[in-house]
Amino acid sequence: MVTETVAIGADHGGFPVKAALKDRLEAGGYEVLDFGTDSEESVDYPEYADRVAGAVSDGSARCGILVCGSGIGMSIAANRHSGIRAALCHDEETARLSRQHNNANILVLGGRLIDEQTAIKCLELFLETAFEGGRHQRRIDKLK
Repeated sequence: MVTETVAIGADHGGFPVKAALKDRLEAGGYEVLDFGTDSEESVDYPEYADRVAGAVSDGSARCGILVCGSGIGMSIAANRHSGIRAALCHDEETARLSRQHNNANILVLGGRLIDEQTAIKCLELFLETAFEGGRHQRRIDKLK
């Protein structure tokens, strides 16, 4: 079996949730590229978004996970990269739809707005949900 690689990163506001998601990924057999941060000491979110988006863009990782306080900053920073479709998700439905309809390749969560259990469920749905293609592919093609 080939191990899939997932890139993960967070700022100080997302660190606790990132730690839980990393544990879940490793328990699920994923190889995790952890780009930090490793504490709740204040850092600048664009650095972590750039690292994760870079790993997804260059194919080092199948997908990425980003967490900051609200998720907004990470979404903005990650989506500046070519080929990145970072989706800020708040619940199971948005995580599922981000994959089905938008073929999102980075899941973004607000660490101060979502509880750990919901974050883990969003992660699981993001990883297991397939892109539907069809009319959705036509729309994604227009983003290029």
